[in-house]
Amino acid sequence: MQSLDLAAIGNCAVASLIDRNGRHVWFCFPRIDGDPVFSALVNGDEPQHGFMDVMVCDAVETSQRYLRNTAVLETTITDRNGGQVRVIDFAPRLQRFGRSFRPPMLIRRIEPLTKRVRLAVRIRPHFHYGATKPAISFGSNHVRYSGGEMALRVTADMAVAYILEESEFSLDRPVNLFIGPDESVPEAPDSLAQNFLAATIEDWRLWVRGLSIPFEWQNEVIRSAITLKLCSCEDTGAIVAALTTSIPEAPYTARNWDYRFCWLRDAFFTVGALNRLGATRTMENFIRFVIDAVLRSDDIAIAPLYPISAATSSEERLAPALAGYQGMGPVRIGNAAVSQIQNDVYGSIVLTAAQMFWDARLTYTGLSTLYQQLRGMGRVAARCAMTVDAGPWEYRERTSIHTYSAAMCWAALHRLALIAERVGEHADAAEWEGLAAKLRAEILTRATMPEGWISGVLDGPVADATCLLLPEIGLLPANDPRVGRTLDIIAKRLLRDGFVMRYDEADDFGRPETAFLVCTFWYVDALALAGRRDEAREIFNNVLAVRNAAGLLSEDVLADTRVLWGNFPQAYSHVGLIHSAARLSRGWEEALWRAS
Repeated sequence: MQSLDLAAIGNCAVASLIDRNGRHVWFCFPRIDGDPVFSALVNGDEPQHGFMDVMVCDAVETSQRYLRNTAVLETTITDRNGGQVRVIDFAPRLQRFGRSFRPPMLIRRIEPLTKRVRLAVRIRPHFHYGATKPAISFGSNHVRYSGGEMALRVTADMAVAYILEESEFSLDRPVNLFIGPDESVPEAPDSLAQNFLAATIEDWRLWVRGLSIPFEWQNEVIRSAITLKLCSCEDTGAIVAALTTSIPEAPYTARNWDYRFCWLRDAFFTVGALNRLGATRTMENFIRFVIDAVLRSDDIAIAPLYPISAATSSEERLAPALAGYQGMGPVRIGNAAVSQIQNDVYGSIVLTAAQMFWDARLTYTGLSTLYQQLRGMGRVAARCAMTVDAGPWEYRERTSIHTYSAAMCWAALHRLALIAERVGEHADAAEWEGLAAKLRAEILTRATMPEGWISGVLDGPVADATCLLLPEIGLLPANDPRVGRTLDIIAKRLLRDGFVMRYDEADDFGRPETAFLVCTFWYVDALALAGRRDEAREIFNNVLAVRNAAGLLSEDVLADTRVLWGNFPQAYSHVGLIHSAARLSRGWEEALWRAS
């Protein structure tokens, strides 16, 4: 089976995935959750449409790299005579006219490194998830692809006939392709592409320069930070779980979902990762999105996930024109989990919003009003904590009282006590504290098994990786004997070749086959908190070794083959990497002192 050996480019408005041969195989337009006009990634083994590539005659070797500390990708293709071309792909991201400029556009620049290289440029978009072939028209410097209400324009400084006919030509100078909205490019393509490229490189490097990173694993953390940024929509502040839909969790399984939504469960940990990085603007925008999406009215019913803008439908449906990743359909649009009951969401939103009450770097006003809005969430959390839900793993056909869901409800009450004290509501603080103490006692009584470990459900023995998070949210101290015994159970039942499964019991689709990468990072963190740092570092380095050639991670890994599966790139996996690296790394002073 192929692995997800893809690189991601983008500008926080659009993103594209590019394979090792320089082929764009996934590009949603005009937003990161839009219609995939390039969708070859999920259209079978040998798709004839839904991509853009460069076909170098007699190519024998391809190499690829990111330009340092950027989301700009360079692919070098060599032919059998030693001829070489360099393909530079990026999405413009720069300061222009006194504000951030991030158009829904890709730029591809093809440069000859030697003479006499022949190649062809192929651009084959389609629309409506592969159901509509484009109507094609052209002008003197552009080709227009239209499908119903949508149109994609390619403006180029190469012969339009070569694009239309996909004919070979000798590359004797750089050519530039602008792929985006149906708008004219008013400047000379070559100078504009070079100016945009230089400014985009500088923009990314300025952003990276402002990050707080650990001494160890700096390149890995920087690449994860950039990837997390690529999964964000700066227009609304949302961060999607991944850029793709329907890459299955394991070979030939129906476990394939649309992850181009913002999950509240991920929010608290994403804010933590951004805070560790010092990425305050991205963090603040994300917190504002979560608060605005959830607290828009007096309706306190909370969905587990939200689209990046309110007008986008979350209804799950199929895209029958697409065959699926490596032919493993179906391809889904939307996610039915939006209608599930998942009680951990109340803790997720309170813990996410709590940053606003203490972080002096943020400029959020109206904290008293925000607290009043969060009070309603606390009341629901207190009422729902000990009721059944679909759980953090979003079971579709069964419900239980999940320990993690109940614990996150406790976290909502516990943090509300602290927030109430912070805003001067002392009577409220005492009430929240009392409710939290009572709930904590019941959770631990019913979740603790006779052998002393914490089960994933109340009143029954289920090994569940979410129990690794209980020290993170404060339900138990890391040195509690129950935490140590839970670590032992998870190592015995869920650890596979250095990777951690979510659980080991059969679910709606049978027994899970793949390990969840973020669960492995949780295990690393739990080991580190328990003082078992050598074990933690070994497991951490084992995960780093399965990153693809671009340094990116998906959601899952098949432990025995070490092949990546699941939607890609997975923001939560990179959040986990950032957390674990920060926790395990030697401090700068310690490392430099030892080095001297």
